[in-house]
Amino acid sequence: MTRLLNRIWVRFGLWFAATTLCSIALMVGVMLAFDLLQQRDFYNNLPQAVREELDELRAGIRVNDPRMREIYSQYGDEDLLFGERWSLGIGLALCLPFGMGVGFWVSRRITQPLTSMVEVAQRVGAGDYGARAVAGRTHGEMMEMIRAFNHMIDSVQALESERRATAASISHELRTPLTVLQARLRALCDGVIAADTHEFETLLGQVEHLSRMVSDLHTLSMADAGQLSLHMQRLDLNALVSEVLEQLRPQLQESRMALDLQLPLEEGLADIRADRDRMRQIVSNLVGNAVRHAAQGGWLGVQLQAETAGDGRTWIVLTIADAGPGLPAEVRDQPFQRFAQAPGKRRREGSGLGLSIVRALTEAQGGSVHSGPSVRGGACFRLRFPQA
Repeated sequence: MTRLLNRIWVRFGLWFAATTLCSIALMVGVMLAFDLLQQRDFYNNLPQAVREELDELRAGIRVNDPRMREIYSQYGDEDLLFGERWSLGIGLALCLPFGMGVGFWVSRRITQPLTSMVEVAQRVGAGDYGARAVAGRTHGEMMEMIRAFNHMIDSVQALESERRATAASISHELRTPLTVLQARLRALCDGVIAADTHEFETLLGQVEHLSRMVSDLHTLSMADAGQLSLHMQRLDLNALVSEVLEQLRPQLQESRMALDLQLPLEEGLADIRADRDRMRQIVSNLVGNAVRHAAQGGWLGVQLQAETAGDGRTWIVLTIADAGPGLPAEVRDQPFQRFAQAPGKRRREGSGLGLSIVRALTEAQGGSVHSGPSVRGGACFRLRFPQA
């Protein structure tokens, strides 16, 4: 019942009905008061004998008595219509201002949050992302609308902050290898350094770094635009994870990381609908992230399991955890933000877009990804995909 009364159209209808009833009651009251004044003047202007006779007729409740009608026609006001016009005019003169005043007050009370939203929208359009709409004393649907509007502004502000941070990070990430390339190529042209194989490998490494960053940025931009190319098919996640880890085993051995692989699901139970290449990219990014940042832990745990949700749907959960130092404090709250790595580590340890790509590719294929601490104190990433 309370939820129904909080709806805008119900509250507006109740206010309108109450205002109409109050206006009608005021008009009826004015007309009755005017009629009572007319009756009192009529009674006071009667001769004493006629007044006593009228009292006797009224006391006997003989309202329709011919004599009473005769008294009213003989001594009453001949222009009864004139009196009714006066009573109607006075009633309207009082009711119209009352109704209009209450109507304007109700309209102002209901539309005040909308006015606040318009002002905030104009300020946000001018670049002031700190403005928020004020709900005042509203509640119900209007309060929900204000909250949704302010949440939208929060999202726009967060996107704008991320856009600026991304632009600054991209310029920083591109400037470093370009500066190295420019300086070393200038030195080669001037004959300061020898043009040997080692130098060419150094230059090639910088070019490959730029190429990876451009490729990652293209992948993210396509995912944001909803135009990411995906070849969705039935995929055995058991087989794919095993295949990717086998290819990455040399890196794990070089980093002295022991692989704890748990794939207990039988054939067919770990099937999902996904793009094979994109899933390989997801697993490779997460394992590569662990190799770069958590090699000192000496352990990498990969587990695949099935979970049944409350609605009866079955989800395939892929967990990749390590025993490293865990996520840095500055990126723990938003680990999937672009260029979220700690300053000073980006150029040597990747483009800073690996986890952002993991989230974009996972969500594009109908899954979800969450991060947290692992059982050994490191970082843990859980990916959930609906079972095919």
